[in-house]
Amino acid sequence: MAINGDDEAFLAIIHAHKVDLYKTALSYLRNQDEAIEAIQEVTYRAYRSIHDLREPTYFKTWLIRIMINYCNDLLKKNNRLIFDERILLQLGKTEDYNYIEIEDAMSMLDDDQRQLLHLKYFQDIKIKEIAAIWNCPEGTVKTRLYKALGSLRYILEEKGEKKNV
Repeated sequence: MAINGDDEAFLAIIHAHKVDLYKTALSYLRNQDEAIEAIQEVTYRAYRSIHDLREPTYFKTWLIRIMINYCNDLLKKNNRLIFDERILLQLGKTEDYNYIEIEDAMSMLDDDQRQLLHLKYFQDIKIKEIAAIWNCPEGTVKTRLYKALGSLRYILEEKGEKKNV
């Protein structure tokens, strides 16, 4: 068992969740190299503090929480907007401008709303798991999600009206 110091078990669990960790890091940092670096750092932090994990069934939730905290700390430290031009070029080739509009609108939301929408809709994390990550009741997550969607809808509708004018 990974909690008891079994390195092979720990690596197997990290390997099983590496895609989720990568998606989380990429959604926050918007840079592939920094996302990979974040996975390395989070793996180290998780390994170092594996004994702090109280409930082994929430290992994935615990890992994602570590990733979110790491990404937030990094963004605060850098205090800058990170944008990967390769993603924009790739999107331009596929002519999927809806994605760019949604990302632009989401950048106008506050951090909590943006994080919640990324977790729920871009990473497909269940409300129960989000509640565990954020240490709050599921009802609170649902309320915040409803408000975040309303804010996003308002921003997108406002943009649509400006285009028609």
